[in-house]
Amino acid sequence: MVVELTVRPFFCNGPCHPRTFAEQVEHLTSRYARRSVPAAGLVTQLGLMLAGRPAARMAAVIGLSVGRNTLIRSVRALPDPAIGTVEVLGGDDFAVRRGRIYGTILLDMADHRPIDLFEGREADDLAAWLIAHPGVEVVCRDRGGAYADGARRGAPDAIQVADRFHLWKNLGEHVKKTVTAHHACLRQAADDALRQAQQAWDQRPGPEDQATAAAVKRVDDTAIAQRIRRTFAEVQELKATGLGIRRLKRATGLAKGTVSRYYHASDVEELLVATRIGKSSVLDDYKPYIHERFNAGDTNIKKIWAEIRAMGCTAAYSTLRDYMKPFRTVGAAPPARTAAPKVGEATTWLLTHPDNLDEDETMKLKQVTAACPHLAATAEFVGRFAHMLTELEGDQLEDWLTDVEASDLPHLKTFANGIRHDHNAVVNGLTLDHNSGAVEGAVNRLKVYKRQMYGRANFDLLRKRVLLSP
Repeated sequence: MVVELTVRPFFCNGPCHPRTFAEQVEHLTSRYARRSVPAAGLVTQLGLMLAGRPAARMAAVIGLSVGRNTLIRSVRALPDPAIGTVEVLGGDDFAVRRGRIYGTILLDMADHRPIDLFEGREADDLAAWLIAHPGVEVVCRDRGGAYADGARRGAPDAIQVADRFHLWKNLGEHVKKTVTAHHACLRQAADDALRQAQQAWDQRPGPEDQATAAAVKRVDDTAIAQRIRRTFAEVQELKATGLGIRRLKRATGLAKGTVSRYYHASDVEELLVATRIGKSSVLDDYKPYIHERFNAGDTNIKKIWAEIRAMGCTAAYSTLRDYMKPFRTVGAAPPARTAAPKVGEATTWLLTHPDNLDEDETMKLKQVTAACPHLAATAEFVGRFAHMLTELEGDQLEDWLTDVEASDLPHLKTFANGIRHDHNAVVNGLTLDHNSGAVEGAVNRLKVYKRQMYGRANFDLLRKRVLLSP
């Protein structure tokens, strides 16, 4: 489409250069522009929503010939929105380049609008921003100590609110550690069921014990199990000399989290839980049938493999052959072992509302709590904390902390000790309506913007897109 315009020239009688000015048509033309106002606005919106290359490809589809650099320049030329006075502020950190460069995103929680992004996630960074923007009355944050310190220094009169999502996430991490530490109880319950089955099975304990021992030895002799034992012995030996976690990290070359796990473990069996449990197998549902057929005298592996394949099993022949190898060595298969619940499964059952568990999961949760009184106590504490969190009954927190500190659950005690150090913010988080859910959503959108930029995230461009995108 071609638009023909008749415009007036204007002349300046002063010292202007140039002295002649062309009349502009409102909402259509602008000085020195190579595109109409609507087209320029479309280019800017494409740049905001899709960044460089994706926006250029979309522009070509709708008939705009524009390069990725032009799109990026149009976004960078936009002015920052006014921040104004923020009464309820939400903030969280994000990775510009994971492990190297981090930033902070801030939201006005009144309308969930991102108001600023800046590089850094330390206490000084947040304190400086709060001092430059007075008027904040409530700060919604995660459990990080840096933001707590920064909010305290930058807005000493503001109320700090710990985010409920992070509280629940932190509790889940400590529940998982508790399940790991007491998983031996669940294995013991499974072993008791196995022993009862063995006693009821033809009174032939000899071959069965040999087969069971062969299967256990096969797991314990794996390279990963041996490496865990060596590392545990090394860390404990250095710990006995008085070294702390940081110095152990330098001495062993291991990651800080790995050193911490080996440092605080009471014995090596706690670290071998995942190895002993093993991964889920495609044979799990068919093991009783396999054991029964083998003990009935049918030791032809190919025949048994064909039978379970007809039943719907997708296992390869080599998988069944390796599984049955210990049986052929001793001439018998033990009763199929009732697998103890995985650590992740048991943790999920403990952290899920009872109404959201199906019948099978409810039954398994009852078996878990019946097999271990420590996990039964953990389930009770989790339920009480979930009630406080969902019903906003923060006045019950003190009683909950007292009961946890009086229990025999060291990992939950660690969680309670962390709450003590951030007590006021946690009480506010369990009492007030404020939370950081909108901040988490903004961080997720920011990650999408980063992916559209192919990982080469220019901070200024990323900032413009987050603050100005519709």
